Amino acid sequence: MDQPVLRPVPRPGVMQIAPYVPGKSKGNGHGKLHKLSSNETPLGASPAALEAYGSVKSLELYPDGAATELREAIAKVNGLNAGNIICGCGSDEILSLIAYAYLGEGDEAIYSEHGFLVYNIAILAAGATPVVAPETDCTANVDAILERVTSKTKIVFLANPNNPTGTYLPFDEVRRLHSALPKSTLLVLDAAYAEYVRRNDYEAGLELVATSDNVIMTRTFSKIYGLAALRVGWGYAPDHVIDALNRIRGPFNMNSAAIAAGAAAVQDQAFVEAAVAHNEKWLPWVTEELTKIGLRVTPSVGNFVLIHFPEEDGKRAADADEYLLDRGCVLRQVRAYGFDNALRMSIGTEEANRDVVAALTEFLNTN
Repeated sequence: MDQPVLRPVPRPGVMQIAPYVPGKSKGNGHGKLHKLSSNETPLGASPAALEAYGSVKSLELYPDGAATELREAIAKVNGLNAGNIICGCGSDEILSLIAYAYLGEGDEAIYSEHGFLVYNIAILAAGATPVVAPETDCTANVDAILERVTSKTKIVFLANPNNPTGTYLPFDEVRRLHSALPKSTLLVLDAAYAEYVRRNDYEAGLELVATSDNVIMTRTFSKIYGLAALRVGWGYAPDHVIDALNRIRGPFNMNSAAIAAGAAAVQDQAFVEAAVAHNEKWLPWVTEELTKIGLRVTPSVGNFVLIHFPEEDGKRAADADEYLLDRGCVLRQVRAYGFDNALRMSIGTEEANRDVVAALTEFLNTN
């Protein structure tokens, strides 16, 4: 005899979701803190964005539900049609909207082995089944993804560059993946770190979206633009995809301050170039210095590095994390991504970068 249900029960899949755990914000001490756990820019936000944020005074009025000012600014800077742009509360919201619009019970969605944790959350929340494709050398493997495509595959999520590895797929590989997918499968190109990439064989996906019916590219203002606190993201997609997403998007999903600041930030390209220049200087420096002291670093094109630690007791990533926290250096543990013995470090200020290298040098030399 069936037992009576005594309280509301979430539908299948919801309780399988491991809640997303953000990077730590505090060290173990009370002195200077270097927060390098969330891939935030060390340059802060554009002065133009800060001014626009402060100009929003009519807090009693609803924001523009279409985020027109922001969409038009993004379109102007990138040479796009504003009608093919959707804006949201961070790119996380866009990713979730995609899952809700195109996935349901019995459907599958694929992402790579060390892909962004939000993909798994969004897939399960939509009632579908996540399918994980193994990577090669911490890089998405197109053949492994294609081997897992079936008639049930409705979405393929590809972070390019990937977080937390910092690796990327050259665009000829992205095109090979797309050309082999069924036309009914949506390819989601998550290009959150695209602005940092300076490789001749990389593209974020704008052209592929413009010439396809089954591709959407997502971007964020939380990284290079320094607007993480405001949660601003956007997507670029064909008309029919934008139409579907807008039907389930909240009518006022972005606040007025985020819209204004985002529109100002995207047009301040001098600020963006300064952020790129800072990263171009310190990303290779951090990589080289950590390698010199005996740590293995996955080659990265983002604004962060994945640092692998020795297997010996007392020198593992968890030990290093505690040692760094005691010295005010906050990095990111990445066990949830399948790296039990690694830490992810955002590229910070010169002082922060040097302090982390010095602390890890001391850590490795302690008995």
